[in-house]
Amino acid sequence: MKRLYDNEMKLEFSSKTCNEAFARIAVAAFVSQLDPTIDELSDIKTAISEAVTNSIIHGYEEGEGTVKIEARIYLDTVQIEIIDNGKGIENVEMAMKPLYTSKPDLERSGMGFTIMESFMDEVKVESALGFGTRVIMKKKITPKEDLKEDNLSDEKQKEDIKNTLGA
Repeated sequence: MKRLYDNEMKLEFSSKTCNEAFARIAVAAFVSQLDPTIDELSDIKTAISEAVTNSIIHGYEEGEGTVKIEARIYLDTVQIEIIDNGKGIENVEMAMKPLYTSKPDLERSGMGFTIMESFMDEVKVESALGFGTRVIMKKKITPKEDLKEDNLSDEKQKEDIKNTLGA
């Protein structure tokens, strides 16, 4: 049976803040097979950090639980799901607004979902009170051929400017 995706990985770990870095590195290692740029990899790692931290701080309220990550590669796109079975989000729309935080006493910035949305191409949040939350993020990785063409185009523009200025 042919799968819709080219590769996948699944990971589970305890909802401890020390595991956030582990999750980031594990996903980065998986995504590296697409040969992302440093910026693309950094974007993905930042989004993973935010999603995992949300699961630990908000989903489990820093209590015992398991955070799951499922990542799939579809051609040049990676889809990453961060899943918890924590308390869930009462109002997803409100939670996704910039600066909204349900934990102002912990000096939370309320920018987690906003950061995820700014670094990933697509972010979707599914949640049910008492059952947990699933954050689904997608990012298209620029093929190296496109980067080479962009660089060649940039070099051509620089050469044209030099010629125009008589340099």
